[in-house]
Amino acid sequence: MFKKKWIILYVVAAVLVLGGWGAYKRQHNKGVPVVADKVKQQDIVSKVTANGKIQAENKVELSALVMGQIVNLAVREGDPVKTGQFLLQIDRNRAVAEEAGSSAALKASLSDRDSARATMEQAQRDYDRTRLNYEAHITSESDYQKAQASLETARANLQAAENRVDETRASLDASRDTLSKTTVRSPIDGVVTTLRVKAGEVTVIGTMNNPGTQLMTISDMSSIQAVLMVDETDTPSIKVGQDAVLDIDAYPGRTFKGVVTEVGHSPILPDDSDLQGLTTTSDAINFKVKVKLADPPPEIRPGFSVTADIITGRKQNVSAVPLAAVVVRDSPTGERTETGALKTEEGVYALRGEKAVFVPIATGISGGLMVELVEGPKPGEEIVAGPFKALREIKDGDHVTRMPEEQSKAAGEASGG
Repeated sequence: MFKKKWIILYVVAAVLVLGGWGAYKRQHNKGVPVVADKVKQQDIVSKVTANGKIQAENKVELSALVMGQIVNLAVREGDPVKTGQFLLQIDRNRAVAEEAGSSAALKASLSDRDSARATMEQAQRDYDRTRLNYEAHITSESDYQKAQASLETARANLQAAENRVDETRASLDASRDTLSKTTVRSPIDGVVTTLRVKAGEVTVIGTMNNPGTQLMTISDMSSIQAVLMVDETDTPSIKVGQDAVLDIDAYPGRTFKGVVTEVGHSPILPDDSDLQGLTTTSDAINFKVKVKLADPPPEIRPGFSVTADIITGRKQNVSAVPLAAVVVRDSPTGERTETGALKTEEGVYALRGEKAVFVPIATGISGGLMVELVEGPKPGEEIVAGPFKALREIKDGDHVTRMPEEQSKAAGEASGG
């Protein structure tokens, strides 16, 4: 009885093994199911997408240049202003007193100069008279030398007096300059886009380590630009003059055209004033790119969030394949780089009958989910486009089967299109 049970177990195990082997052979002969696609002939547009903020192309950040209390604030945020228009007044009493003191000091130094000039002229006359008497042997050499020394002293005193006049005049100019800076006027035509102070507050002057009081920002809203953060890997492909399409969050459903006017040459700092709120302290390195809007809406505001697609390349009627179809494999011949690393090659799996054959390719620009084929299969040739798992597992010459259309669509959606 015991032996009979073991015989039955052996028979069942043999059936299961043979059944599994048969299923494996049938599956192996059937081939790996793949999504088939064709090399297409189409237009490709490559682009770089970046986020940023709207800013006026010409704006001025006004800071306090003198210390004092704001006694008159004549504008509010959003007010339009003209060049030279009065904006605010800082208490000028101390500056007026300093200017008056400097003016009095200048008058005193002018009087000292006039006195020194008169003394020098008298010393010149005394010297001339003593010299004639000395030459006529009427006056002693000692008297002549005294007259000569007095003249030289008078000349030095006049020069010193003239220097003091220059010094006090410069001090008066500085006092007048300080007095003029207590009155703040608009340097450009524009709009008060930021107002950081109120009447009654006290302004301070900036030092090496501490910035001065920020008063306001005047922006010329007649020329608008988008200031964008572009990743370092995309920056080399962006050039001045390239077209851009912009989406401004404040205007959903509308797009705006623009052109690249500036590409930064140094990374964006975390405290960049143009991109406040977007810059981070992470290790990501971004560069600033400026795009001028061709036709901005009249009610646009600085600081609006914007997303831009910068057109970095455009080719018409070129061979193209899905990006998902491109695979990278190690060199089958074992070639290595100068550093000893194994070389890699880029290619696609072309469908030749029921087999997948690796074909090396050279690619050009990429746009959307397609990439240009510079070298490789010709338009119309079938290639393996997915699924991703199959592209990782199949090898050159493997047997494959084409998925039905419905299954191909489902596999494409599962692998991200």
